[in-house]
Amino acid sequence: MTKTKFAFRLGTLVAGVALAAPLLAADLKVGFITSLSGPASALGIPYNKGLQVAETYKNTIAGHKVQVIVLDDASDPATAARNARKLVNEDKVDVLIGTSGVPGAMAIAAVARETKTPLISPTPVSVPADDGGWTVTVSQSFPLVVSAVVDKMKANGVKTVAFIGFSDALGDQTLAALEKAAGPAGIKIVAQERYGRSDSSVAGQVLKIMAARPDAVFAGNSGTPGALPFLTLAERGYKGGLYGTHGLVNAEFVRVVGKAGEGILLPSGPVQVADQLPASNASRKIGMEYREAYKKKHGEYPADAFSAYTFDAWLVFADAAARVGNKAEPGTAAYRQALHDAIHQTKDVVGTHGVFSFKGDDPNGLDRRGAVMIRLEKGQWKLAP
Repeated sequence: MTKTKFAFRLGTLVAGVALAAPLLAADLKVGFITSLSGPASALGIPYNKGLQVAETYKNTIAGHKVQVIVLDDASDPATAARNARKLVNEDKVDVLIGTSGVPGAMAIAAVARETKTPLISPTPVSVPADDGGWTVTVSQSFPLVVSAVVDKMKANGVKTVAFIGFSDALGDQTLAALEKAAGPAGIKIVAQERYGRSDSSVAGQVLKIMAARPDAVFAGNSGTPGALPFLTLAERGYKGGLYGTHGLVNAEFVRVVGKAGEGILLPSGPVQVADQLPASNASRKIGMEYREAYKKKHGEYPADAFSAYTFDAWLVFADAAARVGNKAEPGTAAYRQALHDAIHQTKDVVGTHGVFSFKGDDPNGLDRRGAVMIRLEKGQWKLAP
């Protein structure tokens, strides 16, 4: 063989390896949809940071490298659905993770159901009976967290409560959960008010709440738009108890609400106060590991609980994918079905927000260990007794 021919063949071989390497390195695909812009970005940006931590924490599963494709839905459910279709039909992803708001998550769930692609939602989402188990959530369900809130209200002597929440699916779910839990606890709902995520004022709603003279106000909202009722209540001099959902446990909410949020009680996954948990808590160890991994990736400790939801979504995906192993080829309908089945066989996977076990087609995998009560004190979250 001449020197020229050898060089040509060697060059061709090297080029072939270079072209093949990305394919070999990315034989499992995750389609990640989040709100990097728009009203839900206060949650979507932490979601993105948490997934980046997850990628560095575990990027090889059962011998497969994992490629993540990230798309911004701009806080728009229609865009979230289009992104999901693109990821499934064009990019051939094996699993979907997303998104930052309940309406968007429900839009993605419809696509997941139609295309038979597993969706692991970091946002609480309800699915129809015919979903077939294609969607699971690693977030606490609203009935779970609202029951924890109502237990705290009862312990604090609350007899009457006013509700104010978003005029969308998130508001619907939180109100329904409150109605279910409050009655048996002897707490009467004396006002129900709603507002839009993009509204700039809730003065009228708060006036009606003040007129009802409730012992406490419960907010069914999330992110920075969730601060508006508390700011308005403070302006009007409301002195009763303040309660909300886990949708408010993020740094931007704390910044925007300022002193108006002092003393607010919220349910949260254990991760938010991991360093305050007893050693016996199942999630303390992984919660502390997550905090350190986050600091290594982003240069600071997480200031919210939202980034940890996508980290937990990755843990659930990685556990299921490890059990699928090489039983099916990634990028195929057979693999997606196998991953779907493995997810619903998940048992006792310890995450930062609790311990995950999925049963049947139930999308919710957390039990009461997934909710602790925390209190905002001088801009810091503290474990509530």
